[in-house]
Amino acid sequence: MSIASALASRGASMRAAGLWIDKTMDDFLADALTRTPDKEALVAYRCDREAPTRLNFRQLTERINLAADALHGMGVGRVGAVMNPLMHIFRERELTFMLEFAKAKVLVVPKNYRGFDYEIMVENMRVSLPGLEHVVVIDGLGDNSLERCLQAGSAPAGIHVPAGAQPLAPDDLAVLMFTSGTTGSPKGVMHTSNTLVSCMNALSDRFGVGSDDVYLASTPVGHMTGYVAVVLIGLRNGGTVVLQDFWEPGQGVAIMAHEEVSYFAASTPFLNDICEVVEA
Repeated sequence: MSIASALASRGASMRAAGLWIDKTMDDFLADALTRTPDKEALVAYRCDREAPTRLNFRQLTERINLAADALHGMGVGRVGAVMNPLMHIFRERELTFMLEFAKAKVLVVPKNYRGFDYEIMVENMRVSLPGLEHVVVIDGLGDNSLERCLQAGSAPAGIHVPAGAQPLAPDDLAVLMFTSGTTGSPKGVMHTSNTLVSCMNALSDRFGVGSDDVYLASTPVGHMTGYVAVVLIGLRNGGTVVLQDFWEPGQGVAIMAHEEVSYFAASTPFLNDICEVVEA
């Protein structure tokens, strides 16, 4: 059996079982925008700011539309583009391999995170990455800042596809997520919207979560737990996703209480931290 035939057979069986439902995140965001445009979608806590940033579904959609138009102007032909989340602990060796392997055109990094200057690191890497055309810097001060590159102009209303862009189909590659590479070169794991949504649906059913829940992303969103099992699942369900910029147990527990968090995914050390704070 050819690869194409095997994939077609697999897709048919998954659809017959009701596991692949041929929807993308655009479909779920459009539904949430129609039902609850003023409901909080994202709440972002940063240790260097007193108050969190809060975006409802209408505001989030506007920001997505601005980014989509800007990325299309940068030569990213398909929106949504293929996402390649990267862990913040990666440095030159891992990132050069991953970005070259993925043929990345656009890289978004923070200016500084936990005392490390990512902008300088990436600039030093670019000689080894001829295909990397744009570096966008969060909290940047130059023309490459996030606000100037991806958030400038006026946002169209509703779910918007830039003129000439090809929207993402449910079986298109949506996410390329690398393994850690502890036993060799990192491996790029490919996911489509169908595979991602089937995972989110299964988790939602298993844990009984939906639009009324508040989801805390205390774990990094550069791997599957934070990215899919918290951020995407929360938005897929039309819930509220709370982001914590880095894990500090005292702040984490305070956020849980203040935001009335009902769902979060974490490793055992995170849970131990929380138990110690609560017991104290």
